[in-house]
Amino acid sequence: MTLTEMLERSIEKYGRRYAILFKREKITYRELGERVDRLASGLIRKGAKKGDRIGILLGNCPKFIISYFAILRMGGIVVPLNNFLKGEELRYILNNAGVSTLITSKDFMKTVGPLRPRLERLERVIISNKSPISGTITFEELVIPEISVTFPEVTETETAVIIYTSGTTGYPKGACLNHSNLISNITSSAQAARLRPRDNFLLILPMFHSFTTTVCILVPLYLGAKITIVESLKAFGVIKREIIKKRPTIFVAIPAVYNILAQVSLPKILTLPPFKLLIPLRLFISGAAALPVEVLKKFEKGFGIPLIEGYGLSEASPVVSLNPVKGVRKPGSVGLPLPGVEVDVVDDRGRSLKRGEVGELIVRGPNVMRGYYNLPRETEETLKRGWLYTGDLAKIDEDGYIYIVDRKKDMINVRGLAVYPREVEEVLYSHPAIAEAAVIGVKDKTKREVPKAFLALKEGRKLSKKEIIKYCQEKLASYKVPHKIEFRKELPKTSTGKILKRALKESNAETPKEQKRKEK
Repeated sequence: MTLTEMLERSIEKYGRRYAILFKREKITYRELGERVDRLASGLIRKGAKKGDRIGILLGNCPKFIISYFAILRMGGIVVPLNNFLKGEELRYILNNAGVSTLITSKDFMKTVGPLRPRLERLERVIISNKSPISGTITFEELVIPEISVTFPEVTETETAVIIYTSGTTGYPKGACLNHSNLISNITSSAQAARLRPRDNFLLILPMFHSFTTTVCILVPLYLGAKITIVESLKAFGVIKREIIKKRPTIFVAIPAVYNILAQVSLPKILTLPPFKLLIPLRLFISGAAALPVEVLKKFEKGFGIPLIEGYGLSEASPVVSLNPVKGVRKPGSVGLPLPGVEVDVVDDRGRSLKRGEVGELIVRGPNVMRGYYNLPRETEETLKRGWLYTGDLAKIDEDGYIYIVDRKKDMINVRGLAVYPREVEEVLYSHPAIAEAAVIGVKDKTKREVPKAFLALKEGRKLSKKEIIKYCQEKLASYKVPHKIEFRKELPKTSTGKILKRALKESNAETPKEQKRKEK
């Protein structure tokens, strides 16, 4: 089954049921199917062809979902774009993927517009707004109900989505997922989490994220469930109002959100009459980053509703494991592998380790990607003998529960979003006053991971922390900007001149008194 066939099956079975709730808008499954077909027809009429990579650069809204399935319907390949990225970051992905059509909105044209002369393959830009912008096509021009076209045949082994993810090179890599990869992950995730057709999923995370796309969009559409869309997870007042008005049953978020909710009075408010009768929430799901045990315990005590943690990565569509809804849930663990998914922990030579021993977590199953787009060498390094090497250090206990210990790679996880240290370092090195730079992940006051930059300035040059942050803000997405900065006369290096990040991490763990004593 392809994703398009999956949606068609749900339309046929649940046509009159609401699929999407957004502000005051309600879209049934039948209406969703009609809008998808119209947009898919319009894309073909404007010259899009089967196999084209088509980017989506939108905020949280129904048009993201409509665009996603319209691209698949006309045989294209979806390239979801992180809408936090700045110009040069977007330019790299658009050129690397060879995106020929970009679906976006006026909100992002200030970023996209100046890039167009340097976008090698981009032929057309479609904006979701009604009023046109010079050189763009509006949705209204595409979605003409009277005109239809013949859609190409697509098989389940063909690439459906290219998701750009982290890499040791400092540049994102496109993980190619076919329809079969995603369908297997959808069905096994729904089974493991005991999700139902009558569920209503509250979608507050950015839609471009692989975790959100699978768990909050594809799974509910497979089940025939509802999706309640909130534009931003920052609007806690809106989220509370939507919980009361739209009555979601499944709440999906990242650990940072649960950490905030565990600190506020919202749990007490929602568990007292008359709110308890109005709130049908039955399950909270956490993913995209590690959930602290303390937050889990405090949250469940406040809400009295299960909070289950899972683990995944884009290359695995993305869900790999989940703590069971019914049965033993182990705090600190990311649960058991999904049905049909195998995991193992190996040493540097690829040999299986004993239960409880720490090594690299590897994954095998129908959810694992076919490879990275146009990167055969990187694909060979990641996919070995049918196993996906995750780059994460983990251990598996006697009951088969997985515990993520650390990350083998240098990638920094900021609220579930990947930050590549080398990418930040290259920006810092471009500043005329900086001689040496190294970026690592450290914990802030809330125990969340943030980037920290260690800098050595050129002789005779002066630079303040505020100036560095402002410089980075102009070139990087806000979550990539170093939250902490430390100046050193010089950075520790190996005998070959390579900066020793391990030494920086060790010194960062020391107290200021210990650091001063060492300097003396």
